[in-house]
Amino acid sequence: MSSSSEELHNAALAYHRLPRPGKLEIQAIKPLANQRDLALAYSPGVAAACTEIAKNPAEAASLTARSNLVAVVSNGTAVLGLGNIGPLASKPVMEGKAVLFKKFAGIDVFDIEIKADTIERVVETVAALEPTFGGINLEDIRGPECFEIEAQLKERMKIPVFHDDQHGTAIIVAAAIVNGLLLNGKKLAEVKIVCSGAGAAAIATLNLLVSMGAQRKNIWVCDIDGVVYDGRNTTMDRWKAVYTQKTDARVLGDVIPGADIFIGLSAPGVLKAEMVKQMADQPLVMALANPVPEIMPDEARQARPDAMICTGRSDFPNQVNNVLCFPFIFRGALDVGATAINEAMKHAAVDAIAQLARDPPSDAVAHGFETGETQGFGPGSLIPSPFDPRLILRIAPAVARAAMESGVATRPIGNFDEYAANLERFAFRSGLTMKPVFAKAKTQPVRVIYAEGEDERVLRATQVVLEEKLARPILVGRPTVVETRIKRFGLSIKAGRDFDLVNPEDDPRYRSYVQSYIDVAGRRGVTPEAARTVVRTNNTVIAALAVSRGEADAMLCGVEGRYMSHLRHVREIIGFLPGISDYAALSLMITTKGAHFLADTQVRPNPSAEELAEVASLAAIHVQRFAFKPRIAFVSHSDFGSYDTDSSRKMRRATQLLKERHPEIEADGEMQGDTALSAVARRLVLPQSRLEGEANVLIMPNLDAANIAYQMIKSLADALPVGPILIGPARPAHILTPSVTARGILNMTAVAAVEAQERAGRAQPTLFG
Repeated sequence: MSSSSEELHNAALAYHRLPRPGKLEIQAIKPLANQRDLALAYSPGVAAACTEIAKNPAEAASLTARSNLVAVVSNGTAVLGLGNIGPLASKPVMEGKAVLFKKFAGIDVFDIEIKADTIERVVETVAALEPTFGGINLEDIRGPECFEIEAQLKERMKIPVFHDDQHGTAIIVAAAIVNGLLLNGKKLAEVKIVCSGAGAAAIATLNLLVSMGAQRKNIWVCDIDGVVYDGRNTTMDRWKAVYTQKTDARVLGDVIPGADIFIGLSAPGVLKAEMVKQMADQPLVMALANPVPEIMPDEARQARPDAMICTGRSDFPNQVNNVLCFPFIFRGALDVGATAINEAMKHAAVDAIAQLARDPPSDAVAHGFETGETQGFGPGSLIPSPFDPRLILRIAPAVARAAMESGVATRPIGNFDEYAANLERFAFRSGLTMKPVFAKAKTQPVRVIYAEGEDERVLRATQVVLEEKLARPILVGRPTVVETRIKRFGLSIKAGRDFDLVNPEDDPRYRSYVQSYIDVAGRRGVTPEAARTVVRTNNTVIAALAVSRGEADAMLCGVEGRYMSHLRHVREIIGFLPGISDYAALSLMITTKGAHFLADTQVRPNPSAEELAEVASLAAIHVQRFAFKPRIAFVSHSDFGSYDTDSSRKMRRATQLLKERHPEIEADGEMQGDTALSAVARRLVLPQSRLEGEANVLIMPNLDAANIAYQMIKSLADALPVGPILIGPARPAHILTPSVTARGILNMTAVAAVEAQERAGRAQPTLFG
């Protein structure tokens, strides 16, 4: 095992072990605070719900969690690339699937690993679970048994049964093929399809394509024993036999000439460059073996520059990733109480995914790429980005509507506009908040310097920064200490090879750094002798000087020490953007209900109305980097004039000043916190408010209010904090807090990197392009 593989292995074990084993927990969603709550939740009140369901089973959808509960079921016979490792060893994968359901579509999951090796036992076990669940997701069950298991369960159960290994892959592949054929002008009924692999995903993909119009006579299948031909009797089954051909061809190389589409769901390297050269004009090459595809994209492109290429990997365009569809298909199916996921629903998902790839990219996607074909529909963008927030908004309604039209919906949706509005709460959930920033950071890696380069959290973050290719790290730290700690923590990074190291005790630039410090701070009481000492001992000063001298593009500090001490050095060395009176701190809080920005959480004790307007306008720039449209609320104890105090008047004036200076920003105030976060509450107080929907930027009247709100949200809502993001420095410089985690440092690296990218393109940031 290589050092990097070993480090990932150990990190994964620590991730699953700490701070609590596993990846899931169960939480109550109703109050259980007193005797009455207990009486309602359990005996005697629960009898009312039981009686209603006994009279009308459909009431289970409104009285229990069943309508939003899916079982992820596996017998562990075909787990990822690990094979038949058994049900217990498959549990981490099933928990992972549960996390994806919850994160992307808000669906609750029980993972169920069953000790059942035969088709009959699996079917009997799963079928008996029907009263508990609204849907069944079969996972990692080997073929060809999986086909029979799914078919029998669909026949017996009146809830959706979906084997994602089959149909999830099939739907994404089909969407890519629809768009590929649209680009090359070919018709599905006429193209020659060659498939390498005859497992669950391959056969399901071919079945779906046939149901969409592909001709079986044009489909050629190869597996480990070669071409699937009429009369072959080795490793055959009734599912594979559907695709036999009367032919003397025996190997992939015999059938690939003239192929319009290659679908690889098999093994690394089976498709050779000379085979790709023999394919038809503008071929679609779908090399989906993972992690090593049937042919690497650069090799395929060199052989055929006109080829359109898809893989299963995230580091190439056109990634076939099941997370593009399975959470959203279940979301739509559950929301109409579907009794099955049928062909019409799968076709609807294919069409929705294909259409989304053809639409102009959303801000969340556009922010993630530089100019090029990935910015719009084309050979490099046949499939939507996995972090496109519109996936749920397109796929779930399409699936729900298809369920209704095909007669399998038991709870039809009456108003699809309202339904779409409800889905928006999932479209921008916490799991997606950082992805546009990460994607943009990767497009043009900049140099980020970390003042506390010896800290374990910084070192662990640096490892991931390099793996994610977010930035080119520079660490301030003593070489022997850094090297020792890298070894202690089992990391695979190395100074000089993976990151640059500034040694505060012995750097050849020491004298010039001292002079640079004297130049910027000499008139602020810093003597030459003091400068020599500070540059030798203060890592924040070293990092700030590196940024001011152009030797780094952005800096992070504050992992150790007091915030205000770091701030003083950043002020004197980095300075301010033109026209800015002082810094401010913007803190992002990512909760299960979405992302909200708070300001000023660290710097200005009691800002004036003018300062608050300034902070709000600068905050809007940062918010856009997360692909959000800023919706700013100036928060107060007063609701649109309900109190007349110095504080409420200040917030009123700040609102007016921002409106005058930046009428393009959506903002309003003064308003109470609940009014800011609820459009319904706001309409009751002020129907003509300029603010639409839920505010995502809360400008607080003073430092006490902002910091207290920040700390309470972090603790009570179990929020993921990002920041503080320092507003107003002349160059990207951010001061973290000692409670920051390695993940927090990673997030702020991406934020700093994107800011540095933008600064490289213009003298100072501006609003809305």
